[in-house]
Amino acid sequence: MKQTVVIFLTLLLLSSCGDGRKQFHEPRSEADLSGLTIATSNGTYYHGKFEKRTDVGLYIANTETDALQAVRQGLADVYVTDEIILSQEEMERLNIKLAFRGKETFKVAFALKQGNRRLQTELNRFLAEAPIGDITSHWIAGTPEVPEKEYQIAPDAPPLRCVCAINMAPVSYISAGGEWKGMEPDILRRFAHTTGRRFQMENMSLAAAVAALQAGNCDIVSACITPTEERQLSVDFSDPYYEVHPGYFVPNTGGRAHAKINERLRRSLLIERRWEMILHGLLETVKITLFSILLGSVLGGFVCAAKRSRRRWLRELVALYGLFISGIPALVFLLILFYVVFAGTGMPPSAVAIVTFALCFASSSGNIFHSAISSVPRGQIEAGLSLGFTPMQTFNFVILPQALKKGLPFFAGECVGLLKSTSIVGYIAIHDLTHVGDLIRSRTFDAFMPLFVVTLIYFLLAWLIRKGLGMLLPEARRRKKT
Repeated sequence: MKQTVVIFLTLLLLSSCGDGRKQFHEPRSEADLSGLTIATSNGTYYHGKFEKRTDVGLYIANTETDALQAVRQGLADVYVTDEIILSQEEMERLNIKLAFRGKETFKVAFALKQGNRRLQTELNRFLAEAPIGDITSHWIAGTPEVPEKEYQIAPDAPPLRCVCAINMAPVSYISAGGEWKGMEPDILRRFAHTTGRRFQMENMSLAAAVAALQAGNCDIVSACITPTEERQLSVDFSDPYYEVHPGYFVPNTGGRAHAKINERLRRSLLIERRWEMILHGLLETVKITLFSILLGSVLGGFVCAAKRSRRRWLRELVALYGLFISGIPALVFLLILFYVVFAGTGMPPSAVAIVTFALCFASSSGNIFHSAISSVPRGQIEAGLSLGFTPMQTFNFVILPQALKKGLPFFAGECVGLLKSTSIVGYIAIHDLTHVGDLIRSRTFDAFMPLFVVTLIYFLLAWLIRKGLGMLLPEARRRKKT
């Protein structure tokens, strides 16, 4: 226990140390960027723009949060994004400042699935009639909030399924209980209510969000997206609702010092009741893990039976199934089922995840069952039959206890492996434990605290799985009785 505390404090100290950033002259224009490393997120306009420049380095991150964090950690010199992505309050908290504003201007819009003309027409009409300027001014400039008309939305009303690729105030960010706030959620929530639909929003990377849109798993994607000719080949866009300038952000060396441990804990767990998000993510992870193990074990029984079948074609079929499962990454398999096989069916993402992991678990658990049963000497079976046991009684009282003793440790290991594999479900917008930790990190920009909490919870879950399954062994039951 003492060693764990020492390791924790050491890691915390290292995470709070200075980053040893190299000295550089603060840029005042794009001409001053020569020789510097530019951080931006993948697939944005800025990615394509600076990729063409040979006089600058480029740090490409998967999300806006990671791009900004690269500057804060000294991996890049300048973070470029839309100027409105960071509010003044956020910049002060993160020790970041705006070095200069680009001269270009970009119109931003919402992305829709190609061919959905009805939704596009409804959204454009709303953007033309609603006080969009006042709404954006409230979130960006802090002007008074625009009151929303009261609408009676039925609980069973169809949802307007929205996906955002940004979790940064004031554009869009998630608060406790999964409530989305910010400029874009505010606009889309009002639009949903005017059309009699429930507002629903999930968070994905921009690439995953576009894939979900094309597969019919969502209706609208928001992320301050600039319509371009290339993008219009894949998705449709609403009319522009705002105009932005590029913002070039650099570290504020004169900013406040790193927060203390208690402040970091409070910000990661207590502010906006973020501990509730972690609890929700824990329940989601446990639900997916348990149901996947149960369904996968049942399917694994059929796999085991097929491997022991006298029919050659059945044995070859299950062998081919095992080769397929072992030869494809679980993440790719999950994306195939979500974006291709079950696309447009309305099947909840959690159900898709359970089916995915159950199919993967069935292959490994079936092999474990088969190996454990095969390890029991044939003479044991013959002895049971010679004592007058039926084949079923022989299996239950002779074969199963010996197979359980040999196979259960391997089965427990597969269950723990399945638990850890569920950390990828955030790719299909499931707020599991890992994804919730990432959402908190993207709000606080403190990587250590959320990751430490998530790591500790995973460790405890894995320990409980091994401990619980270990109690099924005959030796463990005998020790418990004595």
